[in-house]
Amino acid sequence: MLTIDNLHAEVDGKPILKGLTLSINAGEVHAIMGPNGAGKSTLAYVLGGRPGYEVTGGSATFDGQDLLSLDAHERAAAGLFLGFQYPVEIPGVSNVQFLRSALNAQRKGRGEAELSGAEFLKLARAQADVLGMDAEMLKRPVNVGFSGGEKKRNEMVQMGIIDPKLAILDETDSGLDIDALKAVGHGINAIMRKPDKAVLLITHYQRLLDYVRPDFVHVLAGGRIVRSGGADLAHELEREGYVGVVA
Repeated sequence: MLTIDNLHAEVDGKPILKGLTLSINAGEVHAIMGPNGAGKSTLAYVLGGRPGYEVTGGSATFDGQDLLSLDAHERAAAGLFLGFQYPVEIPGVSNVQFLRSALNAQRKGRGEAELSGAEFLKLARAQADVLGMDAEMLKRPVNVGFSGGEKKRNEMVQMGIIDPKLAILDETDSGLDIDALKAVGHGINAIMRKPDKAVLLITHYQRLLDYVRPDFVHVLAGGRIVRSGGADLAHELEREGYVGVVA
């Protein structure tokens, strides 16, 4: 599904990714862990097409397409979803407006018919119910006045509505209490744990991986993946830290 080969990228002229190689198949959950400044968020932003992150070498292929040649909206229409560590607030725009516009833009990009207002509301309410979110929150401005847990739960509802092929979730467990962490983990499993989908989880800590068990764990350090293993690798890192791994 996603093949990254020898990827190099820089921000403001500073090299961050320095030859990163990774392959993710449909049906798999991959977790990336690593120390601060290793390049974890940079990887997410490069794959998502965020401006200011310049690719200087290597390639990334998504479902047979040159991902790096696509604009951000084209990557989204192709089935890529990027979840942020700090979801943004959009005053004056309701969740319903935002999500219906986003979904229909993607459907149009894929040559599919747009959903009517009634069809969209039915879908949105069903996804809110899956995540245990009050459907009334769909009427509120995007993330305005939301707690950290509500923002992440709302992002999971967004992901369920968009229904991507690949979800890249950048520290989606950041700032969550136990109940919110469980809800987010449940959402990821319910929406993305399917044979035709894949997940790339970027996290500092093992705790989210108790709820979303990864098939593979990778350690990113110095702009490269320096070690890979199974789910037990996350427990090892939690116990021993990164010193022995990245030295």
